[in-house]
Amino acid sequence: MKYNSSIHINGKCIDISSPTYFVADIAANHNGDLNTAKELIWLAKEAGADAVKFQHFLADKIVSDYGFKHLGAQSSHQAKWQKSVYETYKDAEFNRNWNEILAEEAKKADIDYFTSPYDFAAIEALDPYVCAYKIGSGDITWLQLIEFIAKQNKPVMIATGASNMWEVEQAVETIIMHNPNIILMQCNTNYTGELENFKFINLNVLKTYANRYPNMVLGLSDHTPGHATVLGAIALGARVIEKHFTADNHQVGPDHAFSMNPTTWKEMVERTRELENSLGTGIKIVEGNEQETVVLQRRAIRVKNHLPKGTIITDDMLEELRPAPRDAIYPYQKNDIIGKRLVIDKEKGDCLKKSDLE
Repeated sequence: MKYNSSIHINGKCIDISSPTYFVADIAANHNGDLNTAKELIWLAKEAGADAVKFQHFLADKIVSDYGFKHLGAQSSHQAKWQKSVYETYKDAEFNRNWNEILAEEAKKADIDYFTSPYDFAAIEALDPYVCAYKIGSGDITWLQLIEFIAKQNKPVMIATGASNMWEVEQAVETIIMHNPNIILMQCNTNYTGELENFKFINLNVLKTYANRYPNMVLGLSDHTPGHATVLGAIALGARVIEKHFTADNHQVGPDHAFSMNPTTWKEMVERTRELENSLGTGIKIVEGNEQETVVLQRRAIRVKNHLPKGTIITDDMLEELRPAPRDAIYPYQKNDIIGKRLVIDKEKGDCLKKSDLE
């Protein structure tokens, strides 16, 4: 299997050594209004997002009105919708006449623009305007759509919520058969916003993905409140983060409640940059800001009392005390100096150095 360990989107490198790439999923939070969609692009940029993502679906092409009406009672976030599932999707449709307008707006804002397309016609209409594609978790078993997206030869992010490893492998293999630029994203597709959902995020799946696909670019598509899962995912190797984005969580609509807003998004990015700075290389060394600490906090072998030149060193003459100058003898070297003779006088409390001994 061939896939790239570094992926470039509009000149930005995404790999394990690069800053995390943040995708603001505007989804249906434009509320069907073009000006709102434009405003969200700029707000996302100001909050620190690298990309804005919309969702291109038509109600007739994504849900069956009959199917949902005959599905029976549900306890998901959809159960709280005031309208039927079909009507809600119909209201949330993205006006495809906006494609060129919003792509140009994103260019002005200097932010990447792409989408999750939910039908073949959307892909064909959008391809001239997008720099990448995102495949939602719900389409992980629709291999024909996945293959069609992969063949567009643009970076492909695929979310893997509500799926098992076999399904993930089928989707991954379908993509990399045609396209080496894949970003594999852990996801949990419960949108209720309940704190209980943290039990099901399963961030350690990222380690499973890393073992199964060494050096593949990993990510997290997330719907939980706060920053805990994002920071955890980044610590485990994720370098793409996608979260929903809104101007106001109190607006009416299917996605506003569990979305990030400009304030929380900016906080997330700031905390992430702090975490990235703290991850380091993995090589254990005395760090640059610890050089003085080596002296101040380590112990040196010191003499308990004045010792004249010629004294034969015995254990009861010595004690281990801070600080430890660079040329001092450390406690683990103590046995090496027992029985040796001093070549100079030593004052009480002074540390021993190799040059002090025969």
